[in-house]
Amino acid sequence: MAIITFKSNEIKETGQTLSIAAVATKMAIEHNYKILVISTDFQDKTLEDCFWEQEKAPKLFSGFMKPATVGVQSGIDELVRVISSNKTNPGIIKNYSRIVLRDRLDVMPGSKAKSNEEYERIAANYPEIIQLANNYYDIVLVDLGKRMSEQNANRIVEVSDIVVVNLTQRLKNIDDFVEIRESDDFYKRRNIMLLIGRYDSFSKYNTKNITRYLKEREPVGVIPYNTLYFESCSEGKIIDFFLKMRNIDNTDRNYLFVKEVENFVSKIIYKIQELQMKI
Repeated sequence: MAIITFKSNEIKETGQTLSIAAVATKMAIEHNYKILVISTDFQDKTLEDCFWEQEKAPKLFSGFMKPATVGVQSGIDELVRVISSNKTNPGIIKNYSRIVLRDRLDVMPGSKAKSNEEYERIAANYPEIIQLANNYYDIVLVDLGKRMSEQNANRIVEVSDIVVVNLTQRLKNIDDFVEIRESDDFYKRRNIMLLIGRYDSFSKYNTKNITRYLKEREPVGVIPYNTLYFESCSEGKIIDFFLKMRNIDNTDRNYLFVKEVENFVSKIIYKIQELQMKI
């Protein structure tokens, strides 16, 4: 139904991976979509570590969650080997992903390539794999690796229905984005969404001022910095975190974080519905 790629032009930390993990988890828990999150980096387990304690299977949550097999052959590396033998069908993607929430959320681990050259050869297969996944899952969320070549990254962006550009609150990063946006026709596409990760509401570069500075018609999305969330990700307990936060009220110190994630999920769903109406 929709391929949504999270990307950043910033070399420094934007919180992109933890932002996509938050969006995917909240969307899977609250909405009846079959979702796949694809990590496209290599030798980086940040995304996986959000959902699983290292070398341990996840807990069960009242039948809502199905345990993933630890040590199974999963991820892009094994999948590319299968695809190279012409054994391709949309359902095969699930066999090389790990289950987080049964029938709701799967994660495809990133490459374990030993070198950058090997990684780029594997990365060249992502567009085909992402499009195959889109024929099986309702929503495919792609965490675009920063170490990927521009050529391979652009090919992934080209098959995407929505691109979420991740920004920081650093003025230089914002100015760099303005410069790139003005010179690159890609950013004139209407299916671009802007998101600030690790957001600090006390900064003078808040969402209101940044939205005005960028002359955006809609407020720029934010994922606030939240200590408990970041700790939960480092411990592989992101599912615990969001399940516990389902019924919090506005007096809870985590309320703003959960509300902003919810707001951005709603924006994505609205954008998907807009695109579906145009088909």
